[in-house]
Amino acid sequence: MRRVGKTTALMHLYDLVSSKNKAIFDFENPLHRKVFEQENYDAVWNNLKQFGVTNKAKAYLFLDEIQNLPEVSKVVKYLYDHFDIKFFLTGSSSFYLRNLFPESLAGRKIIFEIFPLNFAEFLVFRQVKREVGEGFLQKAQDKNKIAYAKLIPYYNEFLEFGGFPSVVLEADSKRKKTILSEIFTSYFEKDAKNLADFRDMSKLRDLILLLVPRIGGRIEIGKLANDLSVSRETIYNYLSFLEQTYFISLLSRYSLSIDRQAAGSKKLFLCDLGIANVLGRISEGQSFEQSIFQNLRSNHKLNFYNKEGASEIDFIVDGKVALEVKTSMSRQDISNLKRRSKGLGIKENYIIALQYNEDKETIAAVDI
Repeated sequence: MRRVGKTTALMHLYDLVSSKNKAIFDFENPLHRKVFEQENYDAVWNNLKQFGVTNKAKAYLFLDEIQNLPEVSKVVKYLYDHFDIKFFLTGSSSFYLRNLFPESLAGRKIIFEIFPLNFAEFLVFRQVKREVGEGFLQKAQDKNKIAYAKLIPYYNEFLEFGGFPSVVLEADSKRKKTILSEIFTSYFEKDAKNLADFRDMSKLRDLILLLVPRIGGRIEIGKLANDLSVSRETIYNYLSFLEQTYFISLLSRYSLSIDRQAAGSKKLFLCDLGIANVLGRISEGQSFEQSIFQNLRSNHKLNFYNKEGASEIDFIVDGKVALEVKTSMSRQDISNLKRRSKGLGIKENYIIALQYNEDKETIAAVDI
C-alpha cells in the first residue's frame, strides 16, 4: 500500500549502511527506471558506475517502488548472481515482490510487510507515552482507569482517521480527510490502473465501494457478482488483486483442518480506518473491529470462527487466544465467549471493550 512509510524506511536503511559503495533509485522517476531498462544486463552494471557504484567492494543498491518496472526482477537476479551486491527493494504489491523473483532466489530474499500504523505506533508518532503489559493476560490484569481516560481521545481519533503516518502527523481534520482522499486516488490511479489487467476499471471501483459497508463481515461472492453484473471468477480476480496490493485483507475461518480453513467464505477488513471512512459509512461496531484488526495484524496470525446457527468469535489469535470485540459488553458476553472457546479447545479468551470495564476478562481497547 502507498504512503505507509516504505520510502522513509528505505532511506533510513540507506543512511545506516556505512559503505560509500551504495546508490538509491526511485522507480517513479523515469530517469532512474532507464538505468535498469537495458537488455544487456552487463550494461546495467556499467550504468551504475556513474552513480558511484564499483566492484572494488560489496555494493548496496536500494530500489524504491519496483512495481513500476516489473522486468527489473530479472536484472536483480542477474546482478545478484554475477556481482557482489546486496539489494533492498520496496513495492506496493506483494504479487511482484513474492512472485516475480525467480525461484533461484528462494532462501536468499526476506520480505517485510509495512502497514499503516497501529495504535501503539500512532502514540509514538504523537509522542504520547503508554505503559501496557506484554501479553493479553497482562493487559487484562493491568487496566488503569486514569491511563484509559488519557488515551481514549487519541483512540477516538484513530477510529476516525486511521494510521497513515502523514495523516497522524497532520493536526487539521479537514486536511487529514484531504490526504486520505489523495491516498486512495493515488492507489486507484497508479497501482490499480497500472498494475491490474482489467477491462473495466469502473467495476473494480464499484466493488471497492460495495466492500466498505461489509467490513467485519463475510464476503458473499455470488451476491457481489450479481450486484455488479459480473461473473464469480471476475469477483475472485478483483478480490485477489485488492488483497495483493494490500487494500483489503481476507481472514479465513479457524479450523484444525487446513483444507477446511482454506475453504468457505472469508471475513473482510480494509487496509485502514481512515480510508474506510472517506469512502463510505461504517457503524461504530465495524469501526471498532477494524481498529482491533489493525492493531493485531502485524504480529499475529488471525482467523475468525463461526458455526452455522451460532454466534462467531471475532478473532482467533495464533490459534491460541479467542477475542470478542464489543463497544459495550455484559457478563453474558463473557460467558458466551468462554463456551464457544471451550468447544474449540482454546483456553485463553477475552472481551476487547471500547468502554472501560474493570472485569479481569476484558482488555481495554487503548491497551491493544
